[in-house]
Amino acid sequence: MHELGCLAYLTPQTRGERIPVSMKFLRGEKTSNPTKVLEGKSSVAPNLARDCAKPHSRLAVAIIPTMKPSRSLLAFVALSMGFFDSQSAVAQTKAATTPTQAATVQVPFVGCPSDGQAGPIKVPAGSGKAVAISAALAPRLAYYKAEYGIGVLAPRGWHCFSTYGSDGSNLFVSASPIDPKVPFAADWKGLSGEAIQVSVSSGGTSGRFQVARVIARVFPAYQAFAQNVIAEGIVPASSFPSGPYPNDKLTYRGKNIVEFETPANAAGLGTNSRLQVGPIPIDGVAVISGADTDLTQLSARLAGNNRDLIQIIINQVELEAAAPSVQ
Repeated sequence: MHELGCLAYLTPQTRGERIPVSMKFLRGEKTSNPTKVLEGKSSVAPNLARDCAKPHSRLAVAIIPTMKPSRSLLAFVALSMGFFDSQSAVAQTKAATTPTQAATVQVPFVGCPSDGQAGPIKVPAGSGKAVAISAALAPRLAYYKAEYGIGVLAPRGWHCFSTYGSDGSNLFVSASPIDPKVPFAADWKGLSGEAIQVSVSSGGTSGRFQVARVIARVFPAYQAFAQNVIAEGIVPASSFPSGPYPNDKLTYRGKNIVEFETPANAAGLGTNSRLQVGPIPIDGVAVISGADTDLTQLSARLAGNNRDLIQIIINQVELEAAAPSVQ
């Protein structure tokens, strides 16, 4: 069966029973504890100014009562000046480092060809992309973008191709050339080697099955959405395993954003894409956004000298996925 309006490339190739192409799901292991505590939750760093202020406050209380009134006032003024000087130093340090961290530079725009439900689409035009990265890294990156979906930063000189349908879009960027016919082949096993995939699945169309599957894995706050999709009965409940992949490392940036690392030679959220299991870890991020509960997922497998680019690529996807409009 082949549902023309919903492309298979949004979901991994079926392992097991065959179901309509837009509803293919990777069978994964079940967990005996669906409420398992998710690993890797990030903590909020304490406020530096507040922590620094506490010793000064205690010192003032301890010293001032032992002094005469005239000296007490002087001590209080001196301590207060010291406190505000330290606060000023902290503020100046932050001000000095902020411009470097938030510098905006231009990287080349690379338009990517697309094919899908309505046929081939011409490559979008663009002259450059302003991104907040260090100037030192800019010469190594380019911004790849197809007609539909969001764009992605990737090493300069790579190759790209996009698929699209009523369920959403996929953008593939690879160190090796991508044959436009390959992603449509029923026996395509996916991308090996260094590659990046960023997908947008629409929660308001047939893309909701992919959204529900990822929610069941890593988004406890959106379980009601997943349960509603399962209750439709169109796809077996067994296609929506609950709980994280056992080997994945998860870091939550909010209830709707989770960064992940799937280890080398292991199945996980990173291989819940068209990136094959391989000897290099897969890093990425999944983001839930919009009124329709859309899913944006990045899976990036970078090796060697390119691994320092991973967090920058993730940050850019998080920024764009949170924007008001994502095609």
